[in-house]
Amino acid sequence: MAVKHSTRAHAVLSASASSRWLACPPSAKLNAEIPDTTTDYAREGTCAHELAEYKVNKLLGIEAKDPTENLDFYDSEMEDCTENYAQYIAEEISKYSAPVVMVEQRLDFSRYVPSGFGTGDCVIVADDVLTVIDFKYGKGVAVSADHNSQMMLYALGALQLFDALYDIAEIRMVIFQPRIQSVSECVMPISELLHWAETELKTKAELASKGEGDFCAGEHCRFCKVKATCRKRAEYNLQLAQYDFAPPEMLVDTEIEAVLEKADQLVSWASDIKEYALQRAISGKQWNGYKVVEGRSNRKYTDEAKVIEKVKSYGKNPYNEPELLGITAMTKLLGGKKKFDEILGDFTYKPPGKPALVPISDKRPTWNSAEKDFETIQEEK
Repeated sequence: MAVKHSTRAHAVLSASASSRWLACPPSAKLNAEIPDTTTDYAREGTCAHELAEYKVNKLLGIEAKDPTENLDFYDSEMEDCTENYAQYIAEEISKYSAPVVMVEQRLDFSRYVPSGFGTGDCVIVADDVLTVIDFKYGKGVAVSADHNSQMMLYALGALQLFDALYDIAEIRMVIFQPRIQSVSECVMPISELLHWAETELKTKAELASKGEGDFCAGEHCRFCKVKATCRKRAEYNLQLAQYDFAPPEMLVDTEIEAVLEKADQLVSWASDIKEYALQRAISGKQWNGYKVVEGRSNRKYTDEAKVIEKVKSYGKNPYNEPELLGITAMTKLLGGKKKFDEILGDFTYKPPGKPALVPISDKRPTWNSAEKDFETIQEEK
């Protein structure tokens, strides 16, 4: 019986986080000490993997239960994307006369990484070629398979299963991202993969397992749990921040290019610091010179059907086809705020704003979480 994706164990030195712990070995133990949090994006991805696994198993004639009715994020896009993935697997299988195909296969690469394992979405072995395919449901950024450490670890795990049975000479690594129409592929000789494993992977994995090695900041910080308070990342970004104290016309071209190259990382770091400080403040931390207030919010309709009926009764068209006009546009349509309140005031409300961390000089009152929780409870009664 297949193990549900959401309940599967995860390695401390996971393949999916390998780009981070390979670049910054001591980050592995720090991240392991912090509980995982699950986002809606992650839950959506889990649902997509459950459905993709079912469809590929069905394609292979393996009996499996259709998970659709139990998927919280199922929609037509997920249906189409997983169908495209299954068809891609079918096309790959059809290239060979007698391939061995494994779906959602546990792959053990602990020969090179202490207690290292992961799950390969699809592994195909035929002739002298080992193909590892990873299904990614994210649509933010296209992920390249070119020397991708996650895929290389999966390939090492697959080799442990098949190397004694097949004379494998070549590794194919494929990342399939249907939501952004991306299929990235990397092919390398087995000798190159094993050389990397012996000369680079083993050493860094050993350091990471012990929490040793040097901290290093860079693109890999994006999904690190300690990115907000990491001193190395702060030093890295503050080196760039020094340019903020000089008017742009005083910078030479090479300095401007350096800023352009790392500006997005600097903005991301500042955002992470602000979010960390906000969450600590909500939990009771007092930051010198700052306080938590209720953020601004925009009015919303309580009943769109009644809004449409009311506006039409005044001979107005409430639509900007095909959508209902927003509050601002509707106010303009009805002749100003006073007229809007007269006609639709009973059909609008202003939701509470999200908490925000602001300077102590801000005139808004300090946010009271207990008070807001009470208001929410009263509204729900």
